Amino acid sequence: MPGLAWYTVNSAYGDTIVMPCRLDVPQNLMFGKWKYEKPDGSPVFIAFRSSTKKSVQYDDVPEYKDRLSLSENYTLSINNAKISDEKRFVCMLVTEDNVFEAPTLVKVFKQPSKPEIVNKAPYLETEQLKKLGDCISRDSYPDGNITWYRNGKVLQPLVGEVDILFKKEVDPVTQLYTMTSSLEYKTTKADIQMPFTCSVTYYGPSGQKTIHSEQTVFDIYYPTEQVTIQVLPPKNAIKEGDNITLQCLGNGNPPPEEFMFYLPGQPEGIRSSNTYTLTDVRRNATGDYKCSLIDKKSMIASTTITVHYLDLSLNPSGEVTKQIGDALPVSCTISASRNATVVWMKDNIRLRSSPSFSSLHYQDAGNYVCETALQEVEGLKKRESLTLIVEGKPQIKMTKKTDPSGLSKTIICHVEGFPKPAIQWTITGSGSVINQTEESPYINGRYYSKIIISPEENVTLTCAAENQLERTVNSLNVSAISIPEHDEADDISDENREKVNDQAKLIVGIVVGLLLAALVAGVVYWLYMKKSKTASKHVNKDLGNMEENKKLEENNHKTEA
Repeated sequence: MPGLAWYTVNSAYGDTIVMPCRLDVPQNLMFGKWKYEKPDGSPVFIAFRSSTKKSVQYDDVPEYKDRLSLSENYTLSINNAKISDEKRFVCMLVTEDNVFEAPTLVKVFKQPSKPEIVNKAPYLETEQLKKLGDCISRDSYPDGNITWYRNGKVLQPLVGEVDILFKKEVDPVTQLYTMTSSLEYKTTKADIQMPFTCSVTYYGPSGQKTIHSEQTVFDIYYPTEQVTIQVLPPKNAIKEGDNITLQCLGNGNPPPEEFMFYLPGQPEGIRSSNTYTLTDVRRNATGDYKCSLIDKKSMIASTTITVHYLDLSLNPSGEVTKQIGDALPVSCTISASRNATVVWMKDNIRLRSSPSFSSLHYQDAGNYVCETALQEVEGLKKRESLTLIVEGKPQIKMTKKTDPSGLSKTIICHVEGFPKPAIQWTITGSGSVINQTEESPYINGRYYSKIIISPEENVTLTCAAENQLERTVNSLNVSAISIPEHDEADDISDENREKVNDQAKLIVGIVVGLLLAALVAGVVYWLYMKKSKTASKHVNKDLGNMEENKKLEENNHKTEA
């Protein structure tokens, strides 16, 4: 019974197994048959085909019912390959005088499912050997191997740090394997955000293959090594009245939920969540603020908080009434946490310097504001105001001027005073009040009332000015229009007075210069005369002798006579 060497057919699970007979069909062939061998070597016939009748018969073998197909060239096909099909099959060609056999060994392979990491640890703690999870791959044939990876690198067992436990189970019905690998791992902070994967390596019809799982990143728990403290909301500067929140953070995972807060001047800590709020802070809140862990008070953080403040005191302030000519010292005192800018305003106009009143004038009256601010601290500014009222009794000066035409005279009553005096005119003789007057605007405590008259005889005009302080009266004699008289100069304004003062100063300067020049000329002249007198003494002496001689001669002539 001649035969061929073993021949192996590899088939994937569920595919159709195709086994050629591998024998040349003899001419006197009677029939062909296929059988497989049991583990004990006994045969089980499964298919028969006659060479003459061309008919095919399949034996009543339950596991191959409706799964077999025998072609004319005696190739046997088995559909829906199963693990149980992994046997030794034999093709038999029978003649009248001989039997030819060709054995075929069937190998069935099943690709395992994609491995997945299950029973994952919710978190890993540093410096602790803890189960990370299970890598499982199912329905493999033959069984495969599982490998663990950290960030793409193979994890090898290491005592106390990496412990891998592998096990496999076979399904008694399908004969497929399920592989499970459990990993215990001692993690460190270096494993934060590191991906862990596993793979299964198996054999298929075409050789060895590997399937990888999805990546898994684990939450790594580690103790706090440092605490920090900060102020919320972040701002460049804190001022009185602000609300501030201290936040303490630990760099552990999970972060600490409670801390001890230490306030300036309070040795006992305050237990709180990771935030502590201070409301309406004052300047005495300036200082060092600290926080620490509840169970490890040596791990502490601190920050310095400066509460900026700004005080302004204006003296005097509010409404102040003074008399003209009085002195009024004004001070604006600033107390601040750092250098502050000070601005003075009068009636909404900025002053170049702070006001100082040694002798009050009416124009000094007004609304003064002292305003200060800390430029670096947003919203920190103060202001106080002084409303200065300068009062004065009415002062009167009367002037008169004849019109160039000579037909009228203008009489002006200049009045100073505050509150504004009321002006009233009367004419002597009749005692009547003059209502037809012209008034100037009231500015800086001054104004005037003007009347124009054409008197036919000498009259006396009286101007009365009255306010809440006093009534003042002044009179002026005015000649008839036909009588010429000296006009009195009109009062000059403050601006003109300043110009006059400037001109007076210039004249005084010129006069002083001339006096100095005259003094120098006098000194030069005195020196000159002193030299001249010294020279003239000698001349006078000679002239004296000549005089004496002349007198002697005259006497002589008289004697002779």
